[in-house]
Amino acid sequence: MASADGSEKRQSIPLVISASALGTIFEWYDFFIYGTLATAGIIGRTFFPTGSETVQTLLAWLGFAVGFGFRPLGAILFGYLGDKLGRKYTFLATITLMGVATAGVGLVPSAASIGFAAPVIVLLLRICQGLALGGEYGGAAIYVAEHAPDGRSGFYTSFIQAAVVGGFILSLLVVLGCKGVMSTETWDNWGWRVPFLISIILLAVSVYMRAKLSESPVFEELKATGKRAKNPFVESFTYPGNGRRLTVALFGVAAGLTVIWYTANFQVLSFLTGPMKVMGTTAQITVALGTAIGAGWFILFGHLSDKLGRRRVIGTGYALTLVLLMPLFWLIGSQANPGLAQATARAPIVVSGSQCDYDPFASSFSRKQTTPCAKVLDHLASKGLSYTLHQGGALAVTIGNVPTATDNDSVDAAIKAAGYDLTPQTPPFANLLVIFLAVVALSFLAGMTFGPVAALLCEMFPPAVRYSSMSIPYHIGTGYFGGFLPLIASYMVAKSGNPYAGLWYTLAVVGLALLVILWGEGRRWSNNLDGKNPAQ
Repeated sequence: MASADGSEKRQSIPLVISASALGTIFEWYDFFIYGTLATAGIIGRTFFPTGSETVQTLLAWLGFAVGFGFRPLGAILFGYLGDKLGRKYTFLATITLMGVATAGVGLVPSAASIGFAAPVIVLLLRICQGLALGGEYGGAAIYVAEHAPDGRSGFYTSFIQAAVVGGFILSLLVVLGCKGVMSTETWDNWGWRVPFLISIILLAVSVYMRAKLSESPVFEELKATGKRAKNPFVESFTYPGNGRRLTVALFGVAAGLTVIWYTANFQVLSFLTGPMKVMGTTAQITVALGTAIGAGWFILFGHLSDKLGRRRVIGTGYALTLVLLMPLFWLIGSQANPGLAQATARAPIVVSGSQCDYDPFASSFSRKQTTPCAKVLDHLASKGLSYTLHQGGALAVTIGNVPTATDNDSVDAAIKAAGYDLTPQTPPFANLLVIFLAVVALSFLAGMTFGPVAALLCEMFPPAVRYSSMSIPYHIGTGYFGGFLPLIASYMVAKSGNPYAGLWYTLAVVGLALLVILWGEGRRWSNNLDGKNPAQ
C-alpha cells in the first residue's frame, strides 16, 4: 500500500503476521490460563472457598465471566485510541496491561490467608485482563488486514484467529508441563501459580517483536490526509449504514462464533473433567491435541472465505453446528467413561418430591438449601451425577428402581452399590481416539465460523472508525454471549441434572446468529479495506 507521499512503505508480511499472531497467542494465553485452572478446580478452592464444590466452580466461572464482561469497555477505550493514535501503539499498550494483570493473579494470596480480599483482588485483575483483551483483538486483526494483498485478507487474518486457539493450547501445555515436573503436593500448594508468572516472559517477547513493527499504511494515509475520525466512538454509530452492520457484527457474527468456540474448548474440557469423571491430565492432553490439529481448520476456512465469500462459509458453519453439536457431545459422553455410562443406563437416579426448587448458588457461604428435596439435588449435583426429577408427592429417591433413604450417607451407599464409580478415570486408548476425533470435529465447526471473521469485520467498516466499529460489537458479542457460557452452561447442568443441558444455550445463540446473518444478506459486505466502498 502506498503512503501519503506516494512512496511505498512495505514490511515483511511474515513479520507482520508472526509479530501480531505471537502477541495474540500470548495475550490469549494470559486470559485463558485462568479458565484452564478453573476447570481443574484450583481457582475455586483457592480464591472462592465455600464448602460446596458446585458453588466454588460456579464462582470461579463467574470470575472468568467478569473478565469478558469488561471486554466491551476495553474495546471502546482502546478502539478510540486505535482510531486516533494508531494501531501499533494501541496494541502495545493492551499486551502490557494484560501481562502485568496476569502475573498479578499468580501473586494474590489465597482466601485462607487474606480472606475476602483475595477474590476481590482476583476480580479486579480479571477486569484489567478484560479491558486489555477488548483492545488487543481489533488491533492485531486490523493491522494484519491492512497489510494483506488484495483478495488475501481472509487467509492472512486467519492466522490471528488461529492464534486465539494457540493461546488456549499454550495454556494447556504450560499447565501440563508444570504439573509434569512437580509433585502433586507442590502443584496444589503453589506450583499452579507458575503459569501465571510465566506471562512476564511472554510479555517481554511480545513487546520486543511488536516494537519492531511500523504503523499500518492505511492509518498513515488517514493521518496524512486529515481523515481520522474526530470522535471514533460516536462516529461508529452515526456513520451511514453502520447501524445495520453493527447489528450483524454483534448478533450474527460475534455471538454465534464465540459460543461455538468456547463450547468446542472450555465446555468440552469441563464436560470431561466434571460429569464424565475423566482424569484432568488425560482430558487436558486429549483436548489440547484435538484443538491443535483443529487449528488448521481456521486457516483453511480463512482461505476458502477469500474464494467463496465470508457469509457463505460462516453461515454453513452455523447450520452444521445446529445439526452436529449434540451428537458429537453424545459421542464423547459414550466414550469418556464407559463404566459410568453403563451405571447411569442400568441404574438411573430418580428424585421425586415437592418443593424441589433447587438453586445451585444457595449453598454458598452462609446460605443453605431450604428444603429436603433441594438438599438431595444439591448433593447429587456436587458429585456431578445426572438425575431425573419428578415434581410432586413425598420425597423419594430411587436408584435403579430401588428406593433408598434420602440422607446423604444412604444415597452415597446406594450409588456405590449400584455400580457408580465416581473416581477420575482414564478411558481406554480406543475411546480416547474417538474423543480426540470428536474434538477435531468440534474444532472444524469452530474453524468454519471463526477463521474468516477478522477479515469480514475489517471489511465491514470504513478505516476512520474501523478499530472502534469492529471491536465494540465483537467484544460485546464474545464478552457476554461467550464469556458467560461456562457459567450459564454449568448452572444449567447443575440445575437440571442433565450433563448435556448446557448445550441448549449454545444452540439457541447459534440459531439466533444464523437468522441474523441471513437477515444481513440483503446488504452487500465489501471486500475492500481502503474505505472507498465500505459495506452497504
